[in-house]
Amino acid sequence: MPKARKSQISLSDTPYYHCVSRCVRRAFLCGTEHGKSFEHRRKWVEDRIHVLSDVFAIEVCAYAVMSNHTHIVLHVNKEKAIALSTEEVIERWHSLYRGTLLTQQYASPMTRKALSEAQRDTVERTAGVWRARLYDISWFMRALNEYIARAANKEDECTGHFWEGRFKSQALLDESALAACMAYVDLNPVRANVAKTPEASNHTSIQYRIRAARVGKTPKRLMPFAGKPQRDMQSCLPFTLSDYLQLVDTTCRYIHPAKHGKVESNTPHIQARLGIENEKWLTLTTQFEHCFKHAAGKVVHLEQYAHNQHQQRVHGRQNAMHLFG
Repeated sequence: MPKARKSQISLSDTPYYHCVSRCVRRAFLCGTEHGKSFEHRRKWVEDRIHVLSDVFAIEVCAYAVMSNHTHIVLHVNKEKAIALSTEEVIERWHSLYRGTLLTQQYASPMTRKALSEAQRDTVERTAGVWRARLYDISWFMRALNEYIARAANKEDECTGHFWEGRFKSQALLDESALAACMAYVDLNPVRANVAKTPEASNHTSIQYRIRAARVGKTPKRLMPFAGKPQRDMQSCLPFTLSDYLQLVDTTCRYIHPAKHGKVESNTPHIQARLGIENEKWLTLTTQFEHCFKHAAGKVVHLEQYAHNQHQQRVHGRQNAMHLFG
């Protein structure tokens, strides 16, 4: 029996999660089928991800919009949500949903004055519920998938489920798992042979980052990479952009079916630091979903996660020992 979604999310173990959503009826999210193109839907998904990254206290680390499924790596920033004022919580929630009559009145300084103390208390309690949702991955994915499903069903002139009943999530327990999963997500189009290079992979986070880097900017709607080792790791990814780009570039030279050349034996700095051998790294970045189930990371982190989740066995132990050492 599948585990409840709330039991798969354990912020005490890790704030990083890999989520996958697949179309339920083998319908095409994007791509072309029977002469009809659905490519414009890729931009729907990408734009919605960017919108939600501004609303939720959840940062986007990586994403890829494929023909009938999406990948997204998220970082939950609970402290950010807790620090939001009532006004900020309501403003964010109202940007997605209508809210209640009381919260709408509270949002306006003119009508707020007329609210009684009891009504203000009700608003505070409501804002408390919404604050918790702003760092809830299930609500993030709901706001993403429901929006796309409604738009796609309207365009297809049909009703019913567009996505599978639940999105799949994997906890990324350490830096090694995070780097491998991000590369796995960013290289989806290359592995599927729909893009020749990472920078040519449309509607992916790697292309978004590269375009911004070319003009000397950092993408506003993606979690930034560490600029220096001493930078606060709570607010950025634990490796640099240059290391990550080199890592992705080296990896895609091995896995791309149209390329027969060999990359030099020297490995990227981040790969050497993580201590993952080339063969094992390629397994991780091409078969990540098959190697791990609910959580990914080194054995010690999987054991701690299993203990915290009251699991009788440690899922993925063998793969973790083989791939992460």
